[in-house]
This record gives sequence, C-alpha cells and structure tokens, in this order.
Amino acid sequence: MRVSVTVNDKLFKRRMKKLSALPAHLLDEALTLVKEYTPVQSGYARSQVVKQGDSIVADYPYAARLDQGYSKQAPEGFTKPTIEQLQKDTNKYIRKV
Repeated sequence: MRVSVTVNDKLFKRRMKKLSALPAHLLDEALTLVKEYTPVQSGYARSQVVKQGDSIVADYPYAARLDQGYSKQAPEGFTKPTIEQLQKDTNKYIRKV
C-alpha cells in the first residue's frame, strides 16, 4: 500500500518561520515569568533578574534561597513554576502554528 502526502510549500515555510521564533519568544516569556514568580518584599530581587545572552540570571545573594521556597509568597520558588508555565505555553504555541 502506497500513501501519498501533498505539502503546501508556502504554508509549511510560513509555519516553520513562526516556529523558529519560538526560542527567542520563550526566553522573553521566561524572564517575565521569573519576575512574576519571584516574591516581593522590597522589589530588589525582581529588579535584579535580567536576561544575559541565552540565560536568565537572578543576580542577588539570596536568589538560591528564594528559589528553594524560603519565602511564604513563593513556596515552590520561581524556577519550577516558570518551567511548568513555559511547557504549557510552548505546547499551546506549537498547536497554534
């Protein structure tokens, strides 16, 4: 049995172009999410979360402690909920494209 598949070249290229923007889009989204999930007392911690190249850096001395759930405002820290949300967003984005 032989199966033939026809691909709309223009549509395929357009969708692949959208998918290629996914990594940059996710990094920006991750930065926003990390800031949202970082607990706030004075605002210093959130202000020290920055994007550096392909990474998001929480550049303050107690970042690890907050990420381990030290704050009652963020008992799961900020990394875990960010990754979970990014996975949902990525799946939604891919289904949409």
